[in-house]
Amino acid sequence: MITLQNIRKVYRNGPLEVEALSSINLTIERGEFVAIMGSSGSGKSTLMNIIGCLDVPTSGKYILDGEEVQALDEGKLSSVRNRKIGFVFQSFNLLGRQTVLHNVELPLMYGGVSGAKRTQRALELLDKVGLGGRVKHKPTELSGGQKQRVAIARALTMDAPILLADEPTGNLDSKSSEDIMALFKGIHEEGTTIILVTHEPDIAEYAERVLWFGDGKLIKETRRGSAAT
Repeated sequence: MITLQNIRKVYRNGPLEVEALSSINLTIERGEFVAIMGSSGSGKSTLMNIIGCLDVPTSGKYILDGEEVQALDEGKLSSVRNRKIGFVFQSFNLLGRQTVLHNVELPLMYGGVSGAKRTQRALELLDKVGLGGRVKHKPTELSGGQKQRVAIARALTMDAPILLADEPTGNLDSKSSEDIMALFKGIHEEGTTIILVTHEPDIAEYAERVLWFGDGKLIKETRRGSAAT
């Protein structure tokens, strides 16, 4: 599903260069549940942005579901991102003045889905994440865990085969975190490829595979029930 070959990312500020990623070689198969761990500045968020087609590498090759990302123009890149990747962020990124239902409908609206079908799909997803009774509420009327459930429902609207989650439990208490991770587990069991950035070891334990980053490099990999490699 995802292949990274000798990926390097350099940020330039005048004469200064900061290498955020160095020679990353990585393959993620369809249907995997992968966690990415590392301290602040380790390169994990930069990697997530590249995988999510929100940024491009300085050098190397990124192949997403058979397509070489660097060869795509901005229009095609945006289309690939919308069709193949759902995003969940730590800060939820919900529209505070809009209802829960409208927040989930937005990607469908941009995708050209008609009003009736859009509403039906959004209602189905909100019911799936346990918020069927909150569709008319606004995000300000929800708990942190409920807001993240809305964000997950929104990420699932286009049936994207990949779900990227950047610190999805970072703003939640332990009980809400457990609930959200149980939801991710169920989504994974339905066949979605999940890639999760976290700094919390107990959250990473939900994944089948953990990639450890440090100083822009992949330094260690562990799989559930096996030793580090």
